[in-house]
Amino acid sequence: MRNQSFTKHYYIMLLPGFIWLLLISIIPMFGIVIAFQDFNPGKGFFQSEWVGLDNFEYMFALNDTPVIFFNTVFIAVMKMIGNLIVPLIFAIMLNELRMLLVKRWIQTIVYLPHFLSWVILSGILLDVFSYTGPINTVMTFIGLDPILFFARADLFPFIIVASDVWKEFGFNTIIYLAALTSINPSLYEAAAIDGAARLRRMWHVTLPGLRTTIVLLAVLSLGNVLNAGFDQIFNLYNPLVYSTGDIIDTWVYREGLLNMQYGLATAVGLLKSVVSFILIIVSYQLASRFANYRIF
Repeated sequence: MRNQSFTKHYYIMLLPGFIWLLLISIIPMFGIVIAFQDFNPGKGFFQSEWVGLDNFEYMFALNDTPVIFFNTVFIAVMKMIGNLIVPLIFAIMLNELRMLLVKRWIQTIVYLPHFLSWVILSGILLDVFSYTGPINTVMTFIGLDPILFFARADLFPFIIVASDVWKEFGFNTIIYLAALTSINPSLYEAAAIDGAARLRRMWHVTLPGLRTTIVLLAVLSLGNVLNAGFDQIFNLYNPLVYSTGDIIDTWVYREGLLNMQYGLATAVGLLKSVVSFILIIVSYQLASRFANYRIF
């Protein structure tokens, strides 16, 4: 009876989370019916005209569709690669630092941007890369012409990727640093006795010790291939860079809320959700096979 009483307390503690999940994530899923309707807010779900797959057919006939899907995948994949490689290199370099106080200060400073919202960071980036900002000031000083960075469609995706990596790499470094603590120090000692220099020890001991973590993070990130970061791009983009910076989420926002194309926007969002769900399942199976990672 005593154990049952404790169990009830746990269920009561979880109840607010379940209510939040029900209200925020589950009940709104019934709205996907809009993807199959010529939705009219005045008529609602039950009286709006049913059009079947017309919204999906119209979506694939639009010239914008290949552009937004390509932009989304390109930016998301570049972010995935950057957020795997940069934290890995930084964690290895930080692990080789022997001054513990300096090491802690560096780690604290680099993961601080993770806790700032893109609303704040976007304002900073827009000022830094503005026509009269510090970057262009330095370029002018060394004899180069200033650049309108956020008006250049060819530069915009790389600014997005670089700024996202800068924001997140410090926090992602923590995962690799935690994995580094599981490597047996005797392996480094044995390698040093065999005459391996520091780079050799990093190559033959550190990287193999991180292999499982690298594979796990890589395959789990596959589920985010269609998530290029709405908050970041929405706060940084403008009509001049739509050709390379417009992604699925920003397009759905404009078409659905601003242009009131509710059925079309919902159809695109539903297609993205289905593809993302399939990718999550695939990434989980790959993680189970190559990294021995299982939740269930």
